[in-house]
Amino acid sequence: MNSSKKIKILFLAPNPEGIGASQRFRFEHYLPYLSNLNIRYQYRTFINKNDYPYIYKRGLILKKILIILKGLVNRFFLLFTIPNYDFIYIHREAAPIGPPIFEWVTSKFFNKKIIYDFDDSIWIRQASEVNPFAAPLKCSWKVTKIISWSWKVSVGNQFLKNFALAFNQNVCIIPTVVDTENVHTFQKQRVKKNRKIVGWTGTFSNFNNFSLVLPAIKRIQNEFNIQFFIIADKDPKLIELEYHYIPWNKKTEINDLRKLDIGIMPLLDGEVQRGKCGFKAIQYMAIGIPPVISPVGVNTEIVKDGENGFLAQSSDDWYIKIKILLENNEIYNSISLKARKTIEGEYSVNSSLPLFMKLFELYP
Repeated sequence: MNSSKKIKILFLAPNPEGIGASQRFRFEHYLPYLSNLNIRYQYRTFINKNDYPYIYKRGLILKKILIILKGLVNRFFLLFTIPNYDFIYIHREAAPIGPPIFEWVTSKFFNKKIIYDFDDSIWIRQASEVNPFAAPLKCSWKVTKIISWSWKVSVGNQFLKNFALAFNQNVCIIPTVVDTENVHTFQKQRVKKNRKIVGWTGTFSNFNNFSLVLPAIKRIQNEFNIQFFIIADKDPKLIELEYHYIPWNKKTEINDLRKLDIGIMPLLDGEVQRGKCGFKAIQYMAIGIPPVISPVGVNTEIVKDGENGFLAQSSDDWYIKIKILLENNEIYNSISLKARKTIEGEYSVNSSLPLFMKLFELYP
């Protein structure tokens, strides 16, 4: 199929547009390019912006039930529009709870081409700290069903591809990427300051990974005049470490990242972690922040140890490699430049756009 023929695509995702990190960096930043071609699309999320803040608050069970019911009703009526589309692009799932009814009807009844996209080990049941009751309702078993019913499957790394290939042979890797031209621009001149800043960014669900790096950060703080920043949606309330907490905010996220001199990504080694797509490292590197990260999953593909960043496994590794970046400006600047080049060449919107377009048999 070429861009001269009008096609119509329906994009489905769980969270409101512009909020969910996974969907922002998996497909939302490609949408403006579709408008430049002869392509029409609709984007429908399960939860709207007004309801989203309630989902990750404790309690409010009745409110959350009503939000989910509203989402399910909207998906039901959306089914009647499926014949209007050529492709149905589903990120993670059509609905966050329940069996894959929407996907089954789309594939088997309407015989539509589903492009299924995910960037985590979502087939593994995980209980949210805020909504632990919802874990069994997620029906994580449905992931393999949706994979098998899909026309194409798009995943973020080789580990996820290996899993998907057991159920569908039409699987491609499209890395999670950033917009290096307009958003994650390179910081050529770093602000000189008396205290260097080592930092981490992420969500509260990843706080358990801090156990890998806290001893090393303590040692660094005892020997160097540094600050440790945490940019997250919640304060981890670490009593064993001195740190500065910055609440995550979409409007300020890039400027907040620019405050860091070194970015860390500790990651425990397990099936869930191997499914992750190294996004923290990608963000750091795009801006020119040297990363120190755990050698887990795709991290070892993104970072070449000592070239465009550092891999750290033991507590001593974390300490030594952060120390090198603090003490050696030549190594720091070299890694900063090479990190940026890596992202431009392999993990940017520009580099991955052709792969995304080929999902729909379009070639920009």
